Amino acid sequence: MSRDLTQGSLTRNLFYMAFPTMGGFALQALYDIVDMFWIGQVSAKAIAGVAVFSSVFWLIEVLNEIIGVSSVSLISQNYGAKNYERTNRIVEQTLVFKAFVALIASGLLIVFLPPLMRFFSKDQEVVNYGLQYGYWRSFFMPIFFMTYSTYTAMRQTGESRLPTIIMGTSAILNVFLDPIFIFDDVPFLGISGFGMGVAGAAVATVLCTVVAFVWGFLVLLKGIGPVKISIKGLFKLDREIDVKLITIGLPSGFEMLLRSASNAVLVKILGFYGANTLAAAGVVSRLVGLSFIPLMGFSMGASAIVGQNLGANKVERAEKTVWLAAVYGSLFVLGFIVLANISPKTIIGLFLHESEAITEGIAAVRIGSWSMLFASFAISMMSAFFGSGNTLPAMFASVVGRWFAQLPYLVLVALVLKLPSNYIWYSFIIAEIAELLYAYFVFSKGKWKQYRVS
Repeated sequence: MSRDLTQGSLTRNLFYMAFPTMGGFALQALYDIVDMFWIGQVSAKAIAGVAVFSSVFWLIEVLNEIIGVSSVSLISQNYGAKNYERTNRIVEQTLVFKAFVALIASGLLIVFLPPLMRFFSKDQEVVNYGLQYGYWRSFFMPIFFMTYSTYTAMRQTGESRLPTIIMGTSAILNVFLDPIFIFDDVPFLGISGFGMGVAGAAVATVLCTVVAFVWGFLVLLKGIGPVKISIKGLFKLDREIDVKLITIGLPSGFEMLLRSASNAVLVKILGFYGANTLAAAGVVSRLVGLSFIPLMGFSMGASAIVGQNLGANKVERAEKTVWLAAVYGSLFVLGFIVLANISPKTIIGLFLHESEAITEGIAAVRIGSWSMLFASFAISMMSAFFGSGNTLPAMFASVVGRWFAQLPYLVLVALVLKLPSNYIWYSFIIAEIAELLYAYFVFSKGKWKQYRVS
């Protein structure tokens, strides 16, 4: 059921949108966590290979971000203005553009993946594991891109529960398929598997994503309230909408590119410290990603509310929503910080078994977890920019946080002073503080309140 977010209690609307989204992302995170758990049973170098591929993949993911962010503001504002016919056209165009862009990106990534993997790691075993995993994920990139858009279409029209159910079902399916595809003999179950190794984890994820896409696509064809796409509409180009889908999200896409590029530099620097440090970073990035779940839930929920209320010219409701998201997000994150500092060894030990890798992981999760507190406020500020369609501030915030704060610190610590790897993890705190300061400065000026894209 779609929901009008321009009416009623802000807190109730925010939790209505955020909690199902959190649940969906929590279950979705099982993809990464389960992958890491089972891949960790192969070796630390296998985890390192997947971590290196992930840094490469996120450089391409920027293409998905450009159209996706554009669609958030376009769908929510048109829905808030009750222009349902146009909302349907935007959803259709989003799916078509995602498929086209992903097809090109997939081909490029498959061609350039081997040299990119070798650039980030000189360990041939790490490179081989990354290629085994990466080829499968790259080939099916169009399915991944379009699946994200089915979720976006539902959320921005106020339907937050169904995407959660779809994401949860595919994630749970992945839990069972992963070991079956990875191992010859499935641990704990005593049955025969396909023995595909690291590639098996990618195949399981692909199959589960296909299930999610087909389900979400059929739902949109059937219709959710006034929102209903058609097969015929998928073959019609709308130049005016297409231009907006490309241009509105460009700043956000560039921001993600800069963020991903900074992460690639980080991975390159970590590579100097060896495979164990890379493996620890791969695991910790997934664990820290769990703390982003409530933040993304509140942020995506707030973005939909901001977009609908700006479309209805209810600016005060939009601003109050952002502050509520910031407060609630920070309270949730505090729980993750406490857990990360009380029992990091137990958590890291689930994925890594080599003592050096475990030691690296403990330091990373303890130090890096504190960056989430500052990120909770910065991400909430971003919801105002994404909901309004004024995405330039998000790009500049990333530039300030990653390129003017984090990377100079990393170069100093790792390349100039050559300090131990522990000092690298403090760079995440420095980056989030810088990003928050810039985001608050722009948010407080209030230009986003007058911005419209519909």
